[in-house]
Amino acid sequence: MSGAGPVARLVRLSELDRPPVSFTLDGAPRHALAGDTVLTAVLSVAPALRRSEFGGEARAGFCLMGACQDCWVWQERGPRLRACATLLSDGMRLLTAAPGQWP
Repeated sequence: MSGAGPVARLVRLSELDRPPVSFTLDGAPRHALAGDTVLTAVLSVAPALRRSEFGGEARAGFCLMGACQDCWVWQERGPRLRACATLLSDGMRLLTAAPGQWP
């Protein structure tokens, strides 16, 4: 896929009639659907959720039930959150890398 840029990890096949929800990811405006988790919302527009703090590899969640802590993402303001166990809210401002002042 030369020149195509990054592609989403998840492709939505059903439930397309849910209301849209706006959020930002690393400053870029994005859209998902009401009822999506943060993990689903991010992976529907990006190839990875974040980079591993231990080696830099792309991460996309692991246990998908909030136990492993592999899906932590940051908010522009406020605490970090588990993407797999947090419902997306309209207007969320998410970061795939820790902000400079974190922790």
